[in-house]
Amino acid sequence: MDILSALPGSGPAFTSFFIMLFNSIEYLFFLPVVFLLYWTACRSLVSRNALLLAASCLFYGWWDYRFLLLIAGMTAYSYVAGRMAGAYGERKIIRKAILWLSVGVCMGTLVVFKYFNFFAAGFSRLLSIAGMTADSVTLDLVLPVGISFYTFQSLSYVIDVCRGSIEPQKKALPFFVFISFFPQLVAGPIERAANLLPQFTSLREFRYEQAASGMKLILWGLFKKMVVADNAAVVVNTVFSDYASAGTLNLWIAAVLFSLQIYGDFSGYSDIAIGTARLFGVNLMRNFRLPYFSRGISDFWRRWHISLTSWFRDYVYIPLGGSRRGKKATVRNTIVVFMASGLWHGANLTFVVWGLYHAILFVPGVIFGRKRGKDAGENTGRLIPPFGESLMMGVTFLLVMIGWVIFRSPDLENAFRYISLMFSHPSTASVVYGKAALAWGAIMLALEWLSRDKEAPTFLPSGGLWSHTPARWCFYVVMFMVTLVCAGGQEEFIYFRF
Repeated sequence: MDILSALPGSGPAFTSFFIMLFNSIEYLFFLPVVFLLYWTACRSLVSRNALLLAASCLFYGWWDYRFLLLIAGMTAYSYVAGRMAGAYGERKIIRKAILWLSVGVCMGTLVVFKYFNFFAAGFSRLLSIAGMTADSVTLDLVLPVGISFYTFQSLSYVIDVCRGSIEPQKKALPFFVFISFFPQLVAGPIERAANLLPQFTSLREFRYEQAASGMKLILWGLFKKMVVADNAAVVVNTVFSDYASAGTLNLWIAAVLFSLQIYGDFSGYSDIAIGTARLFGVNLMRNFRLPYFSRGISDFWRRWHISLTSWFRDYVYIPLGGSRRGKKATVRNTIVVFMASGLWHGANLTFVVWGLYHAILFVPGVIFGRKRGKDAGENTGRLIPPFGESLMMGVTFLLVMIGWVIFRSPDLENAFRYISLMFSHPSTASVVYGKAALAWGAIMLALEWLSRDKEAPTFLPSGGLWSHTPARWCFYVVMFMVTLVCAGGQEEFIYFRF
């Protein structure tokens, strides 16, 4: 069973035709061709940007060419809005009007495609509770892949221009590439214009070290996706589809494996996206920083989906007042942000409750004060962290894992039933699932812990055995072959649907 059809809020609204996954044969041919044309046939800034825009259109249109009309329209609107905000920068009332109109256009588009049926159904339920009846109105719309990502990226640009944080981009071509850049188009990172846009306004030069680091990230991302996430998905789909008879042990195994799956899947995508961008001389922000070695929930959210967390902090939490208006307002703002973050993931109450669950875990630190968690990069000389830190990491992982059960379940009833069975009297099953998948997950985490002072385990030390080029190449070849031979069944990236 496909993870996308299993997740709540998916189903017929999300569709894909011919998908160019990062681990597909199509992409294996697509990327080298674009790379060679980019560095050999294209010499000027305009030609390179034009090639990236054409490649991005081909990549995104591979799902469904109709999606191109939506992203082109949103990009064009954001470009014009930014120009207008810049032109009327001294007139605050016009700038505010542009800002709120842009929020309405971008969020309205997202609501229509992603949330209309969800809110319409909720409104109908409220009327029925009040004793009134109303016909249920639904829209049979295809959910454009990655719409939440490029909507937020477009909106943040207009907001920054209206705030005066950045200057509006005058040339259309670099701006269109900024919104549609194919490595991060459909699942992030959600980039800020201040970081990414200037990289498309100056001529980029090929640097071997940058390209080599990109290839190392791509290799590690493929391992996490194909070996860890896709093997875990087989067990997760099996257990969650019939959890009532799976047995307590299998319920725990599936919960652990989904935690590993969603991390390997999403952070693997981010690694491949960041690595691919480096092949074209472009640097993207880091989106994950060893989240399963966090020493608390607040520490976890500094490390998980960093681009989205920082987006909500800068464009929702701080405008609401942040932590400047007392603890009550801070708690309120925290809950709003977490619930909005949950709803961002999909039109289902499970996502909202997942966000609320994390808010509840986060709020005690707001009320009683909290110390900033230690970075996983500390104590690098110790193979095993101190007992206290190990306990904090274990408890944090357990709490996050329970949240992932809510996230993965089709509805709240099944989520709470699954969790209750996890903590009920142990029940046995004829088969224990997931031993190999757990082993691959353990290997992934062990390698990340041992290389926690580096960007990825594929960034080998410069001394000792690894100072010899044949040894390094042997490691990369073996890891590539392991990724191919031990890959699970090909699954779409989970976050494509968001």
